[in-house]
Amino acid sequence: MVNKQKQWQIGIDEAGRGPLAGPVAVGVVLVPVDFDWNIIPGVGDSKKITAKNREVIYQRAKEIQRTGQLAFVVEMVSARLIDKVGISPCIKKAIAKGLSKLEKTNFKGGLASLKKLGLGSEGVMIKLDGSLSAPPEYLYQETIIRGDAKEKVIGLASIMAKVTRDRYMKKIATKPSFAVYDFARHKGYGTKIHREAIAKNGLSLEHRVTYCRNIKVVV
Repeated sequence: MVNKQKQWQIGIDEAGRGPLAGPVAVGVVLVPVDFDWNIIPGVGDSKKITAKNREVIYQRAKEIQRTGQLAFVVEMVSARLIDKVGISPCIKKAIAKGLSKLEKTNFKGGLASLKKLGLGSEGVMIKLDGSLSAPPEYLYQETIIRGDAKEKVIGLASIMAKVTRDRYMKKIATKPSFAVYDFARHKGYGTKIHREAIAKNGLSLEHRVTYCRNIKVVV
Protein backbone atom coordinates (compact mmCIF):
# COMPACT_ATOMS: atom_id res chain seq x y z
CA MET A 1 0.00 0.00 0.00
CA VAL A 2 1.01 3.62 -0.45
CA ASN A 3 2.68 5.07 2.61
CA LYS A 4 4.16 8.41 3.62
CA GLN A 5 7.49 7.54 2.00
CA LYS A 6 5.97 7.44 -1.46
CA GLN A 7 6.76 10.52 -3.51
CA TRP A 8 5.53 9.35 -6.89
CA GLN A 9 2.83 7.09 -8.29
CA ILE A 10 2.50 5.37 -11.63
CA GLY A 11 -0.78 4.24 -13.15
CA ILE A 12 -0.97 1.48 -15.76
CA ASP A 13 -3.91 0.27 -17.81
CA GLU A 14 -4.56 -1.25 -21.22
CA ALA A 15 -7.00 -0.63 -24.04
CA GLY A 16 -7.88 -3.09 -26.78
CA ARG A 17 -7.61 -6.48 -25.12
CA GLY A 18 -10.74 -7.83 -26.83
CA PRO A 19 -11.02 -6.41 -30.38
CA LEU A 20 -10.85 -8.60 -33.47
CA ALA A 21 -8.43 -6.22 -35.14
CA GLY A 22 -5.73 -3.74 -34.30
CA PRO A 23 -3.08 -3.52 -31.59
CA VAL A 24 -3.40 -3.60 -27.84
CA ALA A 25 -2.29 -0.37 -26.15
CA VAL A 26 -0.87 0.12 -22.66
CA GLY A 27 -0.78 3.51 -20.96
CA VAL A 28 1.80 4.32 -18.29
CA VAL A 29 1.31 7.58 -16.38
CA LEU A 30 3.58 9.06 -13.69
CA VAL A 31 2.60 11.86 -11.28
CA PRO A 32 3.72 13.08 -7.85
CA VAL A 33 1.57 11.70 -5.05
CA ASP A 34 0.33 15.22 -4.33
CA PHE A 35 -0.59 15.88 -7.97
CA ASP A 36 -3.47 18.36 -8.27
CA TRP A 37 -6.12 16.51 -10.29
CA ASN A 38 -8.16 19.70 -10.52
CA ILE A 39 -5.92 20.84 -13.36
CA ILE A 40 -7.08 17.90 -15.47
CA PRO A 41 -10.79 17.46 -14.67
CA GLY A 42 -12.94 14.53 -15.72
CA VAL A 43 -10.40 11.74 -15.32
CA GLY A 44 -11.88 8.30 -14.66
CA ASP A 45 -12.71 5.01 -16.34
CA SER A 46 -12.17 5.63 -20.07
CA LYS A 47 -15.13 3.39 -20.95
CA LYS A 48 -17.49 5.75 -19.13
CA ILE A 49 -16.18 8.93 -20.76
CA THR A 50 -17.30 10.12 -24.19
CA ALA A 51 -14.82 10.04 -27.05
CA LYS A 52 -14.92 13.84 -27.22
CA ASN A 53 -14.10 14.22 -23.53
CA ARG A 54 -11.34 11.61 -23.75
CA GLU A 55 -9.72 13.71 -26.46
CA VAL A 56 -9.97 16.83 -24.28
CA ILE A 57 -8.34 15.03 -21.34
CA TYR A 58 -5.65 13.58 -23.62
CA GLN A 59 -4.74 17.01 -24.97
CA ARG A 60 -4.71 18.49 -21.48
CA ALA A 61 -2.38 15.73 -20.27
CA LYS A 62 0.01 16.49 -23.14
CA GLU A 63 0.01 20.17 -22.18
CA ILE A 64 0.73 19.33 -18.54
CA GLN A 65 3.49 16.93 -19.56
CA ARG A 66 5.29 19.82 -21.27
CA THR A 67 5.35 21.66 -17.93
CA GLY A 68 6.96 18.69 -16.19
CA GLN A 69 4.10 17.99 -13.79
CA LEU A 70 3.36 14.55 -15.21
CA ALA A 71 4.82 12.11 -17.71
CA PHE A 72 3.22 9.39 -19.79
CA VAL A 73 4.05 6.74 -22.34
CA VAL A 74 1.72 4.62 -24.48
CA GLU A 75 3.03 1.37 -25.94
CA MET A 76 1.18 -0.62 -28.60
CA VAL A 77 1.72 -4.24 -29.64
CA SER A 78 0.57 -5.44 -33.06
CA ALA A 79 -2.13 -7.92 -33.97
CA ARG A 80 0.53 -10.11 -35.56
CA LEU A 81 2.44 -10.48 -32.29
CA ILE A 82 -0.80 -11.05 -30.37
CA ASP A 83 -1.48 -13.99 -32.70
CA LYS A 84 2.05 -15.28 -32.25
CA VAL A 85 2.45 -15.20 -28.46
CA GLY A 86 -0.97 -14.35 -27.00
CA ILE A 87 -2.54 -11.23 -25.54
CA SER A 88 -1.22 -11.51 -21.96
CA PRO A 89 2.47 -11.77 -22.94
CA CYS A 90 1.96 -8.82 -25.29
CA ILE A 91 0.49 -6.69 -22.52
CA LYS A 92 3.36 -7.65 -20.20
CA LYS A 93 5.82 -6.71 -22.93
CA ALA A 94 4.14 -3.33 -23.38
CA ILE A 95 4.15 -2.65 -19.63
CA ALA A 96 7.85 -3.43 -19.36
CA LYS A 97 8.70 -1.34 -22.40
CA GLY A 98 6.55 1.56 -21.23
CA LEU A 99 8.20 1.63 -17.81
CA SER A 100 11.64 1.42 -19.42
CA LYS A 101 10.85 4.35 -21.71
CA LEU A 102 9.47 6.35 -18.81
CA GLU A 103 12.69 5.84 -16.88
CA LYS A 104 14.68 7.20 -19.82
CA THR A 105 12.45 10.23 -20.32
CA ASN A 106 14.14 13.57 -19.82
CA PHE A 107 11.75 14.90 -17.21
CA LYS A 108 11.32 18.62 -16.84
CA GLY A 109 10.41 20.73 -13.85
CA GLY A 110 9.21 18.86 -10.77
CA LEU A 111 9.85 15.38 -12.20
CA ALA A 112 13.58 15.94 -12.59
CA SER A 113 14.33 14.68 -9.06
CA LEU A 114 12.78 11.29 -9.89
CA LYS A 115 15.89 10.43 -11.90
CA LYS A 116 17.82 10.11 -8.66
CA LEU A 117 15.33 7.59 -7.25
CA GLY A 118 14.49 5.30 -10.15
CA LEU A 119 11.06 3.83 -10.79
CA GLY A 120 11.85 0.70 -8.77
CA SER A 121 12.67 2.61 -5.60
CA GLU A 122 10.60 2.64 -2.43
CA GLY A 123 9.63 6.20 -3.23
CA VAL A 124 7.51 5.07 -6.19
CA MET A 125 4.28 3.06 -6.11
CA ILE A 126 3.01 1.45 -9.30
CA LYS A 127 -0.76 0.97 -9.47
CA LEU A 128 -2.21 -1.35 -12.11
CA ASP A 129 -5.74 -2.10 -13.20
CA GLY A 130 -7.48 -5.47 -13.09
CA SER A 131 -5.10 -8.42 -13.32
CA LEU A 132 -2.10 -6.50 -14.66
CA SER A 133 1.34 -6.65 -13.09
CA ALA A 134 4.66 -4.92 -13.63
CA PRO A 135 7.96 -6.81 -14.00
CA PRO A 136 9.14 -8.28 -10.66
CA GLU A 137 12.07 -5.86 -10.35
CA TYR A 138 9.50 -3.18 -9.57
CA LEU A 139 8.93 -4.22 -5.97
CA TYR A 140 6.39 -1.58 -5.01
CA GLN A 141 3.30 -2.33 -7.05
CA GLU A 142 -0.38 -2.88 -6.41
CA THR A 143 -3.04 -4.42 -8.66
CA ILE A 144 -6.49 -2.92 -8.12
CA ILE A 145 -9.73 -4.42 -9.44
CA ARG A 146 -11.61 -1.69 -11.34
CA GLY A 147 -8.64 0.51 -10.64
CA ASP A 148 -9.46 2.80 -13.56
CA ALA A 149 -12.57 3.90 -11.67
CA LYS A 150 -10.96 4.00 -8.22
CA GLU A 151 -7.57 5.60 -8.90
CA LYS A 152 -7.26 8.67 -11.12
CA VAL A 153 -3.70 7.83 -12.11
CA ILE A 154 -4.93 4.49 -13.51
CA GLY A 155 -7.94 6.19 -15.07
CA LEU A 156 -5.67 8.62 -16.89
CA ALA A 157 -3.51 5.73 -18.11
CA SER A 158 -6.63 4.07 -19.53
CA ILE A 159 -7.64 7.29 -21.30
CA MET A 160 -4.19 7.83 -22.82
CA ALA A 161 -4.14 4.23 -24.06
CA LYS A 162 -7.69 4.39 -25.43
CA VAL A 163 -7.20 7.66 -27.31
CA THR A 164 -3.88 6.54 -28.77
CA ARG A 165 -5.35 3.26 -29.99
CA ASP A 166 -8.50 4.88 -31.36
CA ARG A 167 -6.42 7.39 -33.29
CA TYR A 168 -4.41 4.55 -34.79
CA MET A 169 -7.55 2.70 -35.90
CA LYS A 170 -8.97 5.87 -37.47
CA LYS A 171 -5.71 6.45 -39.30
CA ILE A 172 -5.49 3.00 -40.85
CA ALA A 173 -9.19 3.17 -41.76
CA THR A 174 -8.27 5.75 -44.41
CA LYS A 175 -6.06 3.29 -46.27
CA PRO A 176 -7.72 1.63 -49.31
CA SER A 177 -6.78 -1.89 -48.16
CA PHE A 178 -8.74 -1.41 -44.91
CA ALA A 179 -11.64 0.71 -46.16
CA VAL A 180 -14.13 -2.17 -46.33
CA TYR A 181 -13.85 -2.85 -42.59
CA ASP A 182 -14.85 0.64 -41.35
CA PHE A 183 -12.30 0.58 -38.52
CA ALA A 184 -12.95 4.25 -37.74
CA ARG A 185 -16.48 3.31 -36.68
CA HIS A 186 -15.92 0.32 -34.39
CA LYS A 187 -12.14 0.50 -33.73
CA GLY A 188 -11.74 -3.19 -34.49
CA TYR A 189 -14.22 -4.51 -31.93
CA GLY A 190 -16.51 -7.39 -32.83
CA THR A 191 -19.63 -5.52 -33.82
CA LYS A 192 -22.17 -7.04 -36.19
CA ILE A 193 -21.04 -4.74 -39.00
CA HIS A 194 -17.41 -5.69 -38.46
CA ARG A 195 -18.12 -9.42 -38.38
CA GLU A 196 -20.17 -9.14 -41.56
CA ALA A 197 -17.31 -7.28 -43.24
CA ILE A 198 -14.90 -10.06 -42.26
CA ALA A 199 -17.30 -12.73 -43.54
CA LYS A 200 -17.55 -10.93 -46.85
CA ASN A 201 -13.96 -9.76 -47.36
CA GLY A 202 -11.82 -12.10 -45.27
CA LEU A 203 -9.11 -10.94 -42.88
CA SER A 204 -6.68 -8.07 -43.28
CA LEU A 205 -3.14 -7.77 -41.94
CA GLU A 206 -4.57 -5.85 -38.97
CA HIS A 207 -6.87 -8.66 -37.88
CA ARG A 208 -6.10 -11.03 -35.04
CA VAL A 209 -6.49 -14.39 -36.73
CA THR A 210 -6.80 -16.21 -33.40
CA TYR A 211 -9.72 -13.98 -32.45
CA CYS A 212 -11.62 -14.52 -35.70
CA ARG A 213 -11.70 -18.31 -35.95
CA ASN A 214 -15.45 -18.54 -35.36
CA ILE A 215 -16.26 -16.19 -38.25
CA LYS A 216 -17.01 -18.07 -41.46
CA VAL A 217 -15.70 -16.30 -44.54
CA VAL A 218 -18.16 -16.44 -47.44
CA VAL A 219 -16.23 -17.27 -50.60
